[in-house]
This record gives sequence, structure tokens and C-alpha cells, in this order.
Amino acid sequence: MGQLGGRALVGVATLAALLGLLVGTGTGMSLALYTASTAVGSNTMTTAARFDVTPPTINGSVIAKATGTGQYLSGSIKPSGTFYVYANVVDTGTSASGVATVTADVSSIKAGATAVALVAGSFTVTGVSFNYRSAAQTADNKAAGGYTYKITATDNGGNVATTTTSVTVDATVPAGSDIQTTNGGTAGRPDTGDTIIYTYTKQIDPESILAGWTGASTAVTIRLTLSGNTVTIYNPANTAQLPLGSVALGTAYVTANATYSGTMVESGARITITLGSLTGGTVKTNTTAKNMAWTPSATATDGAGNACSTAAKTETGTLDVDF
Repeated sequence: MGQLGGRALVGVATLAALLGLLVGTGTGMSLALYTASTAVGSNTMTTAARFDVTPPTINGSVIAKATGTGQYLSGSIKPSGTFYVYANVVDTGTSASGVATVTADVSSIKAGATAVALVAGSFTVTGVSFNYRSAAQTADNKAAGGYTYKITATDNGGNVATTTTSVTVDATVPAGSDIQTTNGGTAGRPDTGDTIIYTYTKQIDPESILAGWTGASTAVTIRLTLSGNTVTIYNPANTAQLPLGSVALGTAYVTANATYSGTMVESGARITITLGSLTGGTVKTNTTAKNMAWTPSATATDGAGNACSTAAKTETGTLDVDF
């Protein structure tokens, strides 16, 4: 029995040696011999030796800004901007040995950063979940344009997978493009169903307008003031102004400061506010046509982190009565 056991051990060793000789130098694959042990009561059960020959799978990666207001949009950063690298990496198969390391080569946008470590966790960017993220990195002052970077994942069997993707360096500052209203009830009177449409020159990161906002319909409070005849947008509790700036109506639509419940939704470069019920103050029907003037807020940023211009934008189109 001892002699037979000895021969078996020699056989396993010889097989491992032969397989080692058969392994080529092809990139991405190695044969890692390992066993798995499981304790059952006072006994330990050891499975047969297995080989992991399958590299990890990299299911996508993005770069997104790491600082400033708003971190929902991904795929672009501003020159000298701070950013995170995200990736989805799994190691599967009947002999999977598990992910050992995930690194990013972002030297195209940060000199010398050829192996930035990504750490396992749970992250969401632009509605997509990722299970690895780097620490915050600061880009060089790169020229606007597209740059590639590489993700490398290695499993505990020594198998390596790589993928190359891209990020945009965006130096263009967003600005106000137009401001309009539409009527949902009585013409010239702010009431339920009316809208205020803020159009920017590019999409604004929704989280820079309201923390946690994805751009989907969400509750807000609309304020119309008598002094200055302005419109401002507040959070649902009516305690904090949202950074949509201020709209000067040019004429009065209220006889006392008014507030409305309402909703806000983003579609591309457009943010639309829809008036709900009047919750305070008094309004009137206006018949005087004036162009509105919108002064945006610099707190609003694009996906790259560029702050919005505060240059005022006058309503375009035919002079008309709003609401």
C-alpha cells in the first residue's frame, strides 16, 4: 500500500512537470496547479488538483470625475481634473482561482501612471454598476481630445486579461442656450401644467443640480417673486435653492410671492420644470409680452467638471407672453 501510494505521488509530480513543459509563452494564459480543502467535522477533505487556464473577464471600464459637484456622468474629464477609474472584473469557470489584481494604465492622461491599483467595492456611475475603482487621480493639463487607457486583470492562477478603452478630455465650458415657457392652462397665468425649459449648450451633470439626481423626474419647489419678477427653483422642502440660476420675467405674474409644487426632468442638454399646484401666494394673468432673461449658476457642471458660464441668456424667438 505504501509502495502504491509512493508511485501515485510520483505520478502526480511527473504529470505536473510534463504539463509545465507543455505550457507555451502565449500571453494571457498559465497553468496554475492548486487544490481545495474543506473541513468536515474533524476530517479534512482535499479535492483533486486542478488547473486554472481561463483569464478573468473585464466587462467594461469608465473614467469619471472625482471632485466637485456632480459625479453621475462618465467618460470625460477636464484638463488637470481629478478622476476615478472604474472597472467590472470577474473570474469564472469550473477552475476559477479568483481575481488577484486589477490595474489601470492611464499614462496617456497622467504621466507615469502605468499601473494604478483598483480596489474591489460597489460603485455606480451613469446607472451602471462597477466592482472595482481606483483612488482619486489627477490628470495632467492635457489638450482636449480622446485618449486611450488600459485595464489589466490578473487571477490567482497567473492568467492575465487586458482591455483598452477611451476617455475624453473636455475643456469646453457649458453655458445657457435658451430659456422658454409653455402653457398648460390659462395663457399668461402660471398654473398647473405650465413648464419652464432651461436649455444649455451641452448636457449638465444632474448631480451638480441636485445630489443623487439621475435626470429622471423628481420633485422640486418653484418660487415666483413679486420683487424683481423672478423665477427660482428650490428643493422639495423649499429650503435650498437649486443651481439653475435665476430667470427674470420682465413683468409681474404674481401679486404676492408664490410657490408651486412641481417636477424636474433632464433630457440631454435640456432641463424642464413642470408646475404643479399653487402652494402659497397669489398669481395674476399677465398680458404684457416680455423676453425672459436667464442667468445660469456656475455650480452647475458638465460631465467633465467644467463649471457653467454665468453669462445671461435672453429668451429667443418671437416676443410673447409667457406661461
